[in-house]
Amino acid sequence: MTGLSFKQLVARAEKEIEEWFPWDVEELWENDPDSKAHLLILDIREPYEYKKMRIENSLNVPRGILESACDWAYDETVPELVKARQRPILVVCRSGNRSLLAAQTMKQMGYEKVYSLKTGLRGWNEYELPLINDDGVVDIDEADEYHASKVRPEQLSPV
Repeated sequence: MTGLSFKQLVARAEKEIEEWFPWDVEELWENDPDSKAHLLILDIREPYEYKKMRIENSLNVPRGILESACDWAYDETVPELVKARQRPILVVCRSGNRSLLAAQTMKQMGYEKVYSLKTGLRGWNEYELPLINDDGVVDIDEADEYHASKVRPEQLSPV
C-alpha cells in the first residue's frame, strides 16, 4: 500500500480551499481600498525565496514552522498570525501548491477566512503585479526566470 503523492495531496486541498487568482486580488484592492490593509498576505516560502522577491507588505512564515507559528507559546509563535484567525488571509508560494496545503492546515487550526493564491507568485508576476525585494521593485523578466521550473533529470520518476 502506498501513500498519497504530492499531486494527490494538492488535489484534495483544492476541494477544501478557495483559491484566488492574482486578478481577484487586484480587483478586491481596486473596489475596496481598505481591503489592502486588512488582507494579510502570508508568504510560506523559505526565507531565501522571500528575500529574493515577494509581495509588498507580506508576512513570511516558512511552511516548515507554520503550525507552531499559528499558535501561542512556541519559539516560532508569530503574534500577528495567531491574532488573525478571523481576518482574511491569502497564503502564497511560488506556484500555488504549497500554499494550498498550508491554507488547508490553517483551516484545520480554526482560521476562518484563509485562501490560496492560485498560480502563486509565478502567476502574480505573469499578470504583471509588482514584486519587491530589499532593493525595490523586481524586474518582471528576472522574476519570470526565477520562477521557471528547474527540475533536473535525476528528480524525474524513473517509471
